[in-house]
Amino acid sequence: MKSLAKDTAIYGLSSIIGRSLNWCLNPFYMYIFADPSELGKVSTLYAYTALFMVLLTYGMETGFFRFMNNKEEDPQKVYSTSLITLGATSLLFIIFCFSFITPISHWLKYPDNNDHILMMAVIVALDAFMTIPYAYMRYQKRPKRFMAVRMVFIISNIIFNIFFLWVCPKIHHSNPELIAWFYSPTYGIGYIFFANLLSTVVALLLLIPNTMKGLRLWFDNSILKRMLRYSFPLLILGIAGVISQTVAQLTYPHLFENNTEAYRQLGIYTSSLKIAGIITMFIQAFRYAYEPFFFGKNKEMDNTKSYADAMKYFILFILIIFLGIMFYVDIIQHILTIIGKNYVVGLNILPIAMMGEILFGVYFNLSVWYKLTDKTKYGAWFSIIGCILQIMINIIFVPIYGYMASAWATLISNLIIVGISYFIGQKYYPIKYDLKAIFLYFSLAIILFAISIYVKIDNNIIRFAFRSILLIGFITIIIKRDLPLKEMRIFNCFISKNKKG
Repeated sequence: MKSLAKDTAIYGLSSIIGRSLNWCLNPFYMYIFADPSELGKVSTLYAYTALFMVLLTYGMETGFFRFMNNKEEDPQKVYSTSLITLGATSLLFIIFCFSFITPISHWLKYPDNNDHILMMAVIVALDAFMTIPYAYMRYQKRPKRFMAVRMVFIISNIIFNIFFLWVCPKIHHSNPELIAWFYSPTYGIGYIFFANLLSTVVALLLLIPNTMKGLRLWFDNSILKRMLRYSFPLLILGIAGVISQTVAQLTYPHLFENNTEAYRQLGIYTSSLKIAGIITMFIQAFRYAYEPFFFGKNKEMDNTKSYADAMKYFILFILIIFLGIMFYVDIIQHILTIIGKNYVVGLNILPIAMMGEILFGVYFNLSVWYKLTDKTKYGAWFSIIGCILQIMINIIFVPIYGYMASAWATLISNLIIVGISYFIGQKYYPIKYDLKAIFLYFSLAIILFAISIYVKIDNNIIRFAFRSILLIGFITIIIKRDLPLKEMRIFNCFISKNKKG
């Protein structure tokens, strides 16, 4: 648990700092593009990018960890075969997109800016290829180097965005001939994609030397066949999963008669979802550390207790994050009123959206059973069920209730697949989760959130003080019941110093 916590903290540091910096782009975009429909278009294209990212990695990342930790396989051959395979398919994807850009743009219903699509095609191909080098660093337990490369990517992306969307317009206003050779003031959201492309290239240049040093290129067809056989259900799982996460972006243009209204609602909805990004950050950091952990832990005896403990501590920390955001949401609302008042109305989805993301994190924890037993077909079925539920709820209710229906769709579908995965998993790979503690903390968090909403306090200072007391109380209960502070090095050092004193 301490090893998992340490890696999660390091991955989390890169994820939280990086995403926090990247998150700042969201209010920046709100300020630059006052019309939510512009950001709605960006989110639509990024949704297709996420879908093609899954298609181009075809479950090989998880398959990579599974085979790298298999004593019967040669790790170098697994790594080299994975790298060559993803590199070849990514290159073919780029060639295909450049060759058939016109029909592709019409199919995506994005016919006016082919250059946007081509930039995103190169980005998603490079990202797919870099999946294996990133995974190799995680396999080697080099989270600090992983963090460094990710941070360079994020910081460079922010710098390029600020340069093209804020600095260049200032220069163009006062001295347009200075930058006329590369800058067009009418290119708008195109610079978001261009900044992403440049930062991806920077990350690639840093990543390849670090992960290919001393590598001998082998291609083992038998390893590839076994990896594909293992990973194919994960591809189905991934496709269904990404559709579930981007169903709004993929369906809104077809659910509203007025395209402008569709993109406006989509811009508000996706911008509000990004505020819930802290939950996503924690889940992503935990995922980076947990996959190598549970595949490696599978070699040991009595490993199910570790998986049960990991689930409990995951829920403890993520509920603290949930309450921390919701208790001080008034601050977020005040900031949005200043920088982008057209987006404030979307904050009402925040508690529903975050609880939906928390349930997705619980589902990821549960997925250990079908990944370790090689029954990944169940994961595919669970994702398909969740995907179908999301699509149905969106199609039926979004035209009536707007983007609020999308938030509820995510929560309901994730809740259902959590239940299904748990009961089937107990049959094939029983894990004694501490259900009593899990239900207790979920119930307590919901009760405290309800109290913070229904107890009306007009004075801001008193209201924040009251909610802070609620949060401290929740954390105190966790510490007394389940959080082993004596196992933490920082806590022990603090106790030792006090004893010496």
